[in-house]
Amino acid sequence: MESRISLTQLLEKLDDANDGRTIHLQDVVDTFQSRGFGPLVTLPALLALLPTGGVPGVPTLCAIFIALIAVQQLFGRQSPWLPRKLRERGISHDKLHRSVERVRPWTRRIDRLLAQRLDILLQPVARRFIAVLVIALALAMIPLELLPFAAAMPALAITVIGLGMTADDGLLLLIGVLLAAGLAVSAYWLL
Repeated sequence: MESRISLTQLLEKLDDANDGRTIHLQDVVDTFQSRGFGPLVTLPALLALLPTGGVPGVPTLCAIFIALIAVQQLFGRQSPWLPRKLRERGISHDKLHRSVERVRPWTRRIDRLLAQRLDILLQPVARRFIAVLVIALALAMIPLELLPFAAAMPALAITVIGLGMTADDGLLLLIGVLLAAGLAVSAYWLL
Protein backbone atom coordinates (compact mmCIF):
# COMPACT_ATOMS: atom_id res chain seq x y z
CA MET A 1 0.00 0.00 0.00
CA GLU A 2 1.29 3.49 -0.82
CA SER A 3 2.47 5.80 1.93
CA ARG A 4 -0.33 7.41 3.86
CA ILE A 5 -1.14 11.09 3.41
CA SER A 6 -1.95 12.71 6.74
CA LEU A 7 -5.11 14.72 7.41
CA THR A 8 -3.00 17.87 7.66
CA GLN A 9 -1.46 17.17 4.25
CA LEU A 10 -4.91 16.58 2.74
CA LEU A 11 -6.17 19.92 4.06
CA GLU A 12 -3.04 21.71 2.84
CA LYS A 13 -3.42 20.07 -0.58
CA LEU A 14 -7.02 21.30 -0.76
CA ASP A 15 -5.95 24.78 0.35
CA ASP A 16 -3.04 25.01 -2.12
CA ALA A 17 -4.90 23.58 -5.11
CA ASN A 18 -7.71 26.11 -5.00
CA ASP A 19 -5.95 29.43 -4.62
CA GLY A 20 -8.29 32.39 -5.09
CA ARG A 21 -11.55 30.73 -6.07
CA THR A 22 -14.60 29.19 -4.47
CA ILE A 23 -14.04 25.71 -3.08
CA HIS A 24 -16.98 23.43 -3.76
CA LEU A 25 -17.90 20.31 -1.80
CA GLN A 26 -16.92 18.30 -4.89
CA ASP A 27 -13.36 19.70 -4.60
CA VAL A 28 -13.21 18.33 -1.07
CA VAL A 29 -14.50 14.92 -2.20
CA ASP A 30 -11.98 14.85 -5.07
CA THR A 31 -9.11 15.70 -2.71
CA PHE A 32 -10.04 13.00 -0.21
CA GLN A 33 -10.77 10.42 -2.99
CA SER A 34 -11.76 7.07 -1.39
CA ARG A 35 -11.24 8.59 2.04
CA GLY A 36 -14.03 11.05 1.18
CA PHE A 37 -16.65 8.65 2.54
CA GLY A 38 -15.29 9.28 6.04
CA PRO A 39 -16.01 13.02 6.37
CA LEU A 40 -19.39 12.63 4.65
CA VAL A 41 -20.36 10.01 7.25
CA THR A 42 -18.69 11.68 10.24
CA LEU A 43 -20.20 15.17 9.91
CA PRO A 44 -23.88 14.13 10.00
CA ALA A 45 -23.11 11.58 12.72
CA LEU A 46 -21.61 14.41 14.78
CA LEU A 47 -24.78 16.45 14.23
CA ALA A 48 -26.82 13.57 15.67
CA LEU A 49 -24.32 13.01 18.49
CA LEU A 50 -24.14 16.62 19.67
CA PRO A 51 -27.08 18.47 21.28
CA THR A 52 -28.40 19.25 17.77
CA GLY A 53 -29.43 15.58 17.73
CA GLY A 54 -32.16 16.45 20.24
CA VAL A 55 -33.99 18.51 17.62
CA PRO A 56 -36.84 16.40 16.19
CA GLY A 57 -36.05 15.18 12.69
CA VAL A 58 -32.30 15.87 12.78
CA PRO A 59 -31.24 12.28 13.62
CA THR A 60 -33.51 10.91 10.89
CA LEU A 61 -32.19 13.29 8.24
CA CYS A 62 -28.61 12.55 9.31
CA ALA A 63 -29.32 8.81 9.25
CA ILE A 64 -30.76 8.94 5.73
CA PHE A 65 -27.76 10.93 4.45
CA ILE A 66 -25.30 8.54 6.16
CA ALA A 67 -27.08 5.50 4.73
CA LEU A 68 -27.05 6.97 1.21
CA ILE A 69 -23.30 7.60 1.42
CA ALA A 70 -22.60 4.15 2.91
CA VAL A 71 -24.66 2.43 0.19
CA GLN A 72 -22.31 3.94 -2.39
CA GLN A 73 -19.32 2.46 -0.56
CA LEU A 74 -21.13 -0.88 -0.30
CA PHE A 75 -21.52 -0.97 -4.08
CA GLY A 76 -17.82 -0.30 -4.58
CA ARG A 77 -17.67 3.35 -5.62
CA GLN A 78 -14.13 4.70 -5.38
CA SER A 79 -15.31 8.09 -4.11
CA PRO A 80 -18.70 9.42 -3.04
CA TRP A 81 -21.17 10.79 -5.56
CA LEU A 82 -23.18 13.84 -4.53
CA PRO A 83 -26.19 15.49 -6.17
CA ARG A 84 -25.34 18.53 -8.28
CA LYS A 85 -26.86 21.05 -5.85
CA LEU A 86 -24.77 19.63 -3.01
CA ARG A 87 -21.62 19.32 -5.15
CA GLU A 88 -21.83 22.98 -6.08
CA ARG A 89 -22.13 24.22 -2.50
CA GLY A 90 -18.94 25.94 -1.48
CA ILE A 91 -17.03 28.54 0.44
CA SER A 92 -14.53 31.16 -0.63
CA HIS A 93 -10.86 30.27 -0.67
CA ASP A 94 -10.17 32.92 1.98
CA LYS A 95 -12.60 31.28 4.43
CA LEU A 96 -11.14 27.86 3.69
CA HIS A 97 -7.60 29.15 4.17
CA ARG A 98 -8.49 30.72 7.53
CA SER A 99 -10.19 27.49 8.60
CA VAL A 100 -7.21 25.37 7.57
CA GLU A 101 -4.89 27.69 9.53
CA ARG A 102 -7.13 27.37 12.59
CA VAL A 103 -7.46 23.58 12.51
CA ARG A 104 -3.88 22.81 11.44
CA PRO A 105 -2.55 22.54 15.06
CA TRP A 106 -5.40 20.16 15.87
CA THR A 107 -4.95 18.00 12.78
CA ARG A 108 -1.23 17.74 13.52
CA ARG A 109 -2.04 16.42 16.99
CA ILE A 110 -4.59 14.00 15.55
CA ASP A 111 -2.10 12.87 12.88
CA ARG A 112 0.34 11.84 15.63
CA LEU A 113 -2.30 9.51 17.08
CA LEU A 114 -3.37 8.00 13.77
CA ALA A 115 -1.49 5.63 11.54
CA GLN A 116 -2.19 3.22 8.74
CA ARG A 117 -2.64 0.14 10.92
CA LEU A 118 -4.57 -3.08 10.52
CA ASP A 119 -4.48 -2.86 6.74
CA ILE A 120 -6.85 -5.82 6.50
CA LEU A 121 -9.68 -3.47 7.55
CA LEU A 122 -8.76 -1.13 4.70
CA GLN A 123 -9.29 -3.78 2.00
CA PRO A 124 -12.36 -3.60 -0.30
CA VAL A 125 -14.18 -6.55 1.29
CA ALA A 126 -13.70 -5.12 4.79
CA ARG A 127 -14.81 -1.68 3.60
CA ARG A 128 -18.02 -3.22 2.26
CA PHE A 129 -18.62 -4.99 5.59
CA ILE A 130 -18.08 -1.68 7.38
CA ALA A 131 -20.49 0.01 4.95
CA VAL A 132 -23.16 -2.56 5.85
CA LEU A 133 -22.51 -1.89 9.55
CA VAL A 134 -22.77 1.88 9.03
CA ILE A 135 -26.07 1.43 7.15
CA ALA A 136 -27.45 -0.72 10.00
CA LEU A 137 -26.33 1.83 12.60
CA ALA A 138 -27.85 4.69 10.58
CA LEU A 139 -31.15 2.87 10.20
CA ALA A 140 -31.15 2.19 13.96
CA MET A 141 -30.93 5.94 14.56
CA ILE A 142 -34.37 6.52 13.00
CA PRO A 143 -36.55 4.68 15.58
CA LEU A 144 -34.19 5.68 18.40
CA GLU A 145 -35.02 9.31 17.67
CA LEU A 146 -38.27 8.73 19.57
CA LEU A 147 -36.25 8.55 22.80
CA PRO A 148 -34.42 11.78 23.62
CA PHE A 149 -30.76 11.55 22.60
CA ALA A 150 -30.91 7.75 22.15
CA ALA A 151 -29.82 8.16 18.51
CA ALA A 152 -26.51 9.45 19.89
CA MET A 153 -25.42 5.88 20.70
CA PRO A 154 -25.23 4.62 17.09
CA ALA A 155 -24.09 8.10 16.02
CA LEU A 156 -21.05 7.73 18.30
CA ALA A 157 -20.09 4.42 16.66
CA ILE A 158 -20.58 5.94 13.19
CA THR A 159 -18.43 8.93 14.17
CA VAL A 160 -15.55 6.69 15.26
CA ILE A 161 -15.88 4.55 12.13
CA GLY A 162 -16.03 7.67 9.95
CA LEU A 163 -12.88 9.04 11.56
CA GLY A 164 -11.17 5.71 10.90
CA MET A 165 -12.28 5.87 7.25
CA THR A 166 -11.02 9.44 6.93
CA ALA A 167 -7.66 8.64 8.48
CA ASP A 168 -7.26 5.21 6.81
CA ASP A 169 -6.69 3.85 10.33
CA GLY A 170 -7.81 0.23 10.66
CA LEU A 171 -7.39 0.30 14.44
CA LEU A 172 -9.86 3.18 14.72
CA LEU A 173 -12.23 1.28 12.41
CA LEU A 174 -11.92 -1.75 14.70
CA ILE A 175 -12.70 0.38 17.76
CA GLY A 176 -15.82 1.67 15.98
CA VAL A 177 -16.89 -1.87 15.05
CA LEU A 178 -16.37 -3.03 18.65
CA LEU A 179 -18.34 -0.04 19.90
CA ALA A 180 -21.18 -0.96 17.53
CA ALA A 181 -21.05 -4.57 18.76
CA GLY A 182 -21.19 -3.34 22.35
CA LEU A 183 -24.25 -1.25 21.52
CA ALA A 184 -25.93 -4.27 19.90
CA VAL A 185 -25.24 -6.45 22.95
CA SER A 186 -26.53 -3.73 25.27
CA ALA A 187 -29.69 -3.35 23.20
CA TYR A 188 -30.22 -7.14 23.26
CA TRP A 189 -29.93 -7.27 27.05
CA LEU A 190 -32.29 -4.31 27.49
CA LEU A 191 -34.98 -5.98 25.38
